[in-house]
Amino acid sequence: MTETSSEQALPARPQPKAMLEVLHPITWFPPMWAFTCGVVSSGVDVLEHWGLLIAGVILTGPLVCATSQVVNDWYDRDVDAINEPDRPIPSGRLPGLWGYKMAVTGTVLSLILGAALGLWVFLATVVGLIFAWIYSAPPLRLKNNGWLGNAAVGFSYETLAWITGAAVMLGGAMPDERILWLAFLYGLGAHGIMTLNDFKAIEGDRQLGVRTLPVQLGVKAAAWVACVVMMTPQFIVVGLLFAWIQPVHAAAVAGLVMVQGVLMLRFLENPLKRATWLSGLGVTVYVTGMMVSAFAVRAAVAGNTPL
Repeated sequence: MTETSSEQALPARPQPKAMLEVLHPITWFPPMWAFTCGVVSSGVDVLEHWGLLIAGVILTGPLVCATSQVVNDWYDRDVDAINEPDRPIPSGRLPGLWGYKMAVTGTVLSLILGAALGLWVFLATVVGLIFAWIYSAPPLRLKNNGWLGNAAVGFSYETLAWITGAAVMLGGAMPDERILWLAFLYGLGAHGIMTLNDFKAIEGDRQLGVRTLPVQLGVKAAAWVACVVMMTPQFIVVGLLFAWIQPVHAAAVAGLVMVQGVLMLRFLENPLKRATWLSGLGVTVYVTGMMVSAFAVRAAVAGNTPL
């Protein structure tokens, strides 16, 4: 056997940079932000439970979210070999079964930490991980359908992360019903945000059989659906905040919704050109409303009303 063939027979090792790439740290922000909203809404003094805060941030970002990204890259490896051959797995920079092993390891570590943080945190972790796998893995592969895939991501990244943040600070207990309502509504609105991301690859998705909403409905109709799905839950949030006697916070969220509405009118004029633009500006305003709502429900849970 030649020296070259001997080297080729040795198991390839992954490049550290490639391992970091499949974890996609930039994607950790949405669930970590939602988790922080949950922490704020819980009404618990953060400084007295800073250890739980750090553990929860690690759980939602570097563990659950990162695991979902690795799972996605692993099951997209054949498609990426055609469209993006330089990505870590198809390029061989993350060779063999390393991608799959990282996904399984992340799943196990997430479950362990989730269990340590309490029953409801553990259950939210389990549900989040289930969505992470069925979103990308066959036979379900929810990402192939824009309605189901976007709902799974919105529910995981926003709703579950928010509930987890509140539950962590409450010692693993079930959060107040008002917290659950906000978590659900902002997770529903995130479905529209995910649709915005689908405008940048319509032709490729159509060729590969990925039935995003722009592929299923057409550009104009999908753009309207994205806007309506983003806006409607926020209108409900405004109504709830007024009902919970938090008019100042309700007015602030209403103002943020109006700003989004103005941006959306411009987006609807040319969805293909301005989807990324709206995703950047509009989503920033959207997540600001999340935090304002978190402080509102914090006050409502504590029984505080404006003077």
